[in-house]
Amino acid sequence: MAVSEPAGPGADSRLEVFVLPGIGEIRAGDDLAAIILAAAGPDASLLADGDILAVTSKIVSKAEGRQVAATDREQAITDETVRVVATRTHPGGVTRIVENRQGLVMAAAGVDASNVEHGTVLLLPVDPDASARALCTALRAATGLHLGVLITDTVGRPWRDGQTDIAIGAAGVAVLDDLRGTADAHGRRLDVTVAAVADEIAGAADLIKGKTSGNPVAVVRGLGQLIAPIGTDADTRGARGARRLLRDSANDMFRVGSAEAYAEGYAAGLAAAAAAASSPAAASSPEADAAERAVGASAEPPEAPQVSSRGVALAGDAAEGAGGASAERPEAPQVTSRGTASA
Repeated sequence: MAVSEPAGPGADSRLEVFVLPGIGEIRAGDDLAAIILAAAGPDASLLADGDILAVTSKIVSKAEGRQVAATDREQAITDETVRVVATRTHPGGVTRIVENRQGLVMAAAGVDASNVEHGTVLLLPVDPDASARALCTALRAATGLHLGVLITDTVGRPWRDGQTDIAIGAAGVAVLDDLRGTADAHGRRLDVTVAAVADEIAGAADLIKGKTSGNPVAVVRGLGQLIAPIGTDADTRGARGARRLLRDSANDMFRVGSAEAYAEGYAAGLAAAAAAASSPAAASSPEADAAERAVGASAEPPEAPQVSSRGVALAGDAAEGAGGASAERPEAPQVTSRGTASA
């Protein structure tokens, strides 16, 4: 695959993506760097300075022995989960969106039961950035080339159907392109634009690697400006790896799923009503009467109203109430890093 785009003076306007063929089944203990170098041809002739290798996480996990016996995949998911974001029951079972041990939010904690022996599942690498650093270091040492490495995995995305690949590990390549403070084509200052280039590269590589073609490694050429030193110093460009892409909890506006947030809000409302009902100052007031009625309500929240793509309630009474409501939205409660409302 080759894509040409208009570019400014001196910029490389051609992007190439191609697979390294001939990489067979990977087993625990295999030397992944040696296998990739063999696929790159005599003297790694298929590689060039500035190339970025997008390596499917599955072969990294297999080489690192992350294939484990698990007749119950659900238990394996539970074992890898540190926080549940959302759970949905459907005719085929239960889908769990969770934060896993690597800090990634994804379905099933990244536990994979495809293309592995029956009765086993494959876990993600323990530290994808460390895996990328080891692989990048070995490839650079063997070739003398300035290469970058991304460990990629497939995820779904909020608001969008389908899946795409993202970078879960990185070494020797910048994962973000911070354009803040620069000007756009019309001279306007950019104040918020930070391009997630590692994820964009992972997505481009997946177009040619595919899911069933047996091509777990792709080479992306034409982005040499993103190549960075390998290191662990957070001040070194690119050295923090793909973990740099994880949004911290303080800035996560979608810490829990919609149904979970609704249930938490309902519980918080009951607690507030109970506190109001027990307050001496509120005795025999209309507010106290309302609080008493609320306390008598079920601890189980009613079904959340259905919402259209424009954010308008659609279900019966909720729709009628929305019709007479103020156009101004009430201020949303502040949410802590644990996803609970705070004053």
